[in-house]
Amino acid sequence: MIAQIFKRILNAVPRPILIRLSYIARPVLAIGLKGDRYEDPIDGKRFRKFLPYGYGKQRENVLSPSTLSLERHRLLWLYLSKQTNFFTAKAKVLHFAPEQAFYKRFRKMENLDYTTTDLNSPLADVKADICNLPFEDDVYDVIFCNHVLEHIKDDLKAMHELYRVLKPGGMAILQIPQDLTRAVTFEDNSITDPKKRAEIFGQYDHVRVYGRDYFDKLRTVGFKTEEIDYTATIPATEVDKYRLAIGEILPVCYK
Repeated sequence: MIAQIFKRILNAVPRPILIRLSYIARPVLAIGLKGDRYEDPIDGKRFRKFLPYGYGKQRENVLSPSTLSLERHRLLWLYLSKQTNFFTAKAKVLHFAPEQAFYKRFRKMENLDYTTTDLNSPLADVKADICNLPFEDDVYDVIFCNHVLEHIKDDLKAMHELYRVLKPGGMAILQIPQDLTRAVTFEDNSITDPKKRAEIFGQYDHVRVYGRDYFDKLRTVGFKTEEIDYTATIPATEVDKYRLAIGEILPVCYK
């Protein structure tokens, strides 16, 4: 019953309002679904099940009741905590469209000089167009830009801007929804109807479906790009416990 009510809220409420409502809803959801089967690695809380999520066709058992993290958020958290020094090293960080699962945690980390940016997010410190950033060259040690580029018409220009503001030797993690069965990215700017976009691109405000050539596009900008299948490096029991998407690729880029 709780999951069904929350599903209706997710589908009906605009994102800025949803962010505010979630602070009230999360404690109730976390109590109602408390258990031992699954774990959110971001806060260590455990549940008997996660919530459904998705536009159109819902993915079952993927949304954490406590942090509201999805598969991609938990994958990134595990990678950062186990494979990098992100949680200990001093770093100047730029975070696009900051995810609620990370925002407050990153903000409190004393090792980070943390800036958020977006055109619309209420969590953004700097309101900015990703294709025309108001930052100097070679500024940031770490950039997170996750599930943003699929919304941007001129994604190549945005990639150039990300590369420009990243420090030499810096790391950028640029996650996108990706269809790995496609060799080539599909986009068609003539498709503007939200329902048609949702049908073809997977969401009403997406403008393309990325294929495997996404990584090469990042390389043409200058990034040294690693295609990391982190789920292949951990036990299947942990993949299930953390509710990760098997085979999801982390695009970890360096300048």
